[in-house]
Amino acid sequence: MPHKTFVTHLECSYSGETYEADRIHGLSREGKPLLVRYDLDALGAELDRETLSARSGGLWKYLEFLPVRRGENIISLGEELTPLVALPDLQAGPGRLLVKDEGRLPTGSFKARGLALAVSMAKELGIRSVAMPTNGNAGAALAAYASRARIESWVFCPDDTPEINVRETALQGAKVWRVNGLINDCGRLVEEGRETMGWFDFSTLKEPYRIEGKKTMGLELAEQLGWELPDVILYPTGGGTGLIGMWKAFAELRELGWVSAKLPRMVAVQSTGCAPMVRAFEAGLEHAEPWEGAATVAAGIRVPGAVGDFLILRAVRESGGFAVAVSDESILAARDRAASESGFLMCPEGAATLAAYLQEVGGGRIRPDESAVLFNCATGLKYPMPGAEARLDCKVPLDIDALQQA
Repeated sequence: MPHKTFVTHLECSYSGETYEADRIHGLSREGKPLLVRYDLDALGAELDRETLSARSGGLWKYLEFLPVRRGENIISLGEELTPLVALPDLQAGPGRLLVKDEGRLPTGSFKARGLALAVSMAKELGIRSVAMPTNGNAGAALAAYASRARIESWVFCPDDTPEINVRETALQGAKVWRVNGLINDCGRLVEEGRETMGWFDFSTLKEPYRIEGKKTMGLELAEQLGWELPDVILYPTGGGTGLIGMWKAFAELRELGWVSAKLPRMVAVQSTGCAPMVRAFEAGLEHAEPWEGAATVAAGIRVPGAVGDFLILRAVRESGGFAVAVSDESILAARDRAASESGFLMCPEGAATLAAYLQEVGGGRIRPDESAVLFNCATGLKYPMPGAEARLDCKVPLDIDALQQA
């Protein structure tokens, strides 16, 4: 059944050129991402914060802020609101430290948000076959939602993608190929096969709707905090869809008058082994040159070049934030601290935001009295963990010495 939506058109994020809604679009004529635009005046006249907050459920409770026009095209796997978890033992001072735990979503990662929207719109627009490059979690989410929508999916991932990601993607119905390269090499293969194979390219930001799914992180966060946004948001940044989407959400909420004019400082967190946004930010550039020899334990942010680079940098600068890189050693140390001191198992990309928070409080770019929100983008259960090899022999008396020395 149709439901009330407020989409007016799509807009080139670079030139501002407009495109008709309800049509299949990839990149704009400028080769840049398209953004969905809404009649916010009409939306605000139809919906208020109190009515929205009275609804239950996850990302689909924000239907008025989303582009799907017909309810039967919504592809859902039971998405729910993801919690904000306090880390009081790790916060640097009186300012509150919270983690939004996206690992609670279907397929165990925040990629569920973007792919739920993108696949729903693919169904609405009649697309039957899609392909994407992935470092792991996006491919798993695409496979799950596409299978549910009866859309064929093809996924290309680097050889060293976490094994569990490759296997879950295959098990959930995608045709999966390992590639002896990085995610940009996988993306090139998608482009090479697109026309002959009849694929629609689902690469990051090459279709307009993943941003709208990721936007719901910002909508949820604002509602969870009583429409008072935090001082700082630290986000693990590869392709940057989530950071771009949240900044879009905050702009829409501000235009509606639902949040104050003061928005959070957006911090793009990368690894020192792959930091094109940090390099471009520090050089004052609008675009980021591709990173050579990208390597990091946080595979999800190992993206040498992003088509939305200028949108990431724009959000960071407009918000008064910054881009920062952290070492693999500090990422693993932060993961270990979160687990052993706060009982919170973070994925490496999420741990990168904690490492950045601790680093930047120490360096002064984040004050100890500021409220900060980190994003744990996937369950830590998907990733390799340190060994635990201590053993006891139950056929002999309990070795108390061994226990006391542990």
